[in-house]
Amino acid sequence: MSFFSLLQSFLYASILAGTPLLFGTIGEIIQEKSGSLNLGVEGLMYVGAISAYAAAVRSQNPWLALCLCFLFGMLAALIFAFLTVTLRANQNVTGLTLTVFGTGIANFIGQNMKFSAEETLSLSDNVRNALLPITPGRLIEIPVVGRLIFNHSILTYLAVLLAVLASLYLNRTKRGLNLRAIGENPAAADAMGVNVTLNKYIHIMVGGGICALGGAYISLVTCVGNWQPNIISGQGWIAVALVIFASWKPLRAILGSLIFGALSILRLYVPLSVLALPPSIFSMVPFAVTCVVLVVSSIRMRKENQQPSACGVNYFREER
Repeated sequence: MSFFSLLQSFLYASILAGTPLLFGTIGEIIQEKSGSLNLGVEGLMYVGAISAYAAAVRSQNPWLALCLCFLFGMLAALIFAFLTVTLRANQNVTGLTLTVFGTGIANFIGQNMKFSAEETLSLSDNVRNALLPITPGRLIEIPVVGRLIFNHSILTYLAVLLAVLASLYLNRTKRGLNLRAIGENPAAADAMGVNVTLNKYIHIMVGGGICALGGAYISLVTCVGNWQPNIISGQGWIAVALVIFASWKPLRAILGSLIFGALSILRLYVPLSVLALPPSIFSMVPFAVTCVVLVVSSIRMRKENQQPSACGVNYFREER
């Protein structure tokens, strides 16, 4: 295989690996813009993975599976919203609890379905074909970029579309600007007549549903409908760091997800025998780079690229 072919294959695999990260990052950006720091992205992705997997196996309808995935992601995020917005519980602790809850219930249901059913659980051709890469005619034959752009699952295009729509929403619409105001100063937004509580609930739930779609991509596309224990493997935590890497900008998250997707599959393309490095080194690269990003970002972050001022702080109207 020539170097050019190897590079093209590496970039294509990076897009595949970065798609679930993009879903998780966009969902978390929307939640943090509302002033809610949800560290439960990993748990939300697990909820999405198991709900999409179970629905796809039992109904053999891919669109129903994705709709249920989004719904269950919203319901899981509703728990977080109720505890942090209404009861004003600590957001960090609640997010970590959501991760533990999502991971545990997904692994329990997934393993129970796998080992208790007499029949072999698998996806039908209808589900597989619906989620296979789309090849739009001769566009795939365009040199260099044809296969990189026009040969992906519909979920990959959906992730990019959501990033674009989220950017337009946050920067070009009145509701989006109100949301940003809530994240920066909820008391001022409240004084302007914005319903802070309602906006927080809606955007936390929508963000949770988007995060869940990242889990659906992993269980239905990456793993081709074969449930595996610990299927998310820390990608939710990488998505949380990607929010900082992207400076809370959805369009920049596209580039960030591509970079971290490339880091996650780097071990498959680097000759270990030449570098004389153990494979475990490459498995930890994405997490090591995540730590570096967090440190560098905290040191060099400019004011316009910082986290929303009220993110992580519970708002109590009587304290205005």
